[in-house]
Amino acid sequence: MAKRPARITWRQRLNRFLAWVRLRVPFGLRLLLGIVLICGGLLGFLPILGFWMIPLGIAVAALDIKPMLRRWRNRHRE
Repeated sequence: MAKRPARITWRQRLNRFLAWVRLRVPFGLRLLLGIVLICGGLLGFLPILGFWMIPLGIAVAALDIKPMLRRWRNRHRE
């Protein structure tokens, strides 16, 4: 029988997404994308948008803001 692949956690998905954004999206556009995600998260009561967009927007915006990026990395090392 074939082995089942290990289940991917949400942290692994988030790290994979952030790595993709870091490589593919230009510098200033990442900050703008993060702000758009945060604003979309504030409208989370609407059907397509959700409150999950707020932390994702903060993580994407943190890629361009050095102090936030340091704090994000230190937090996830623990």
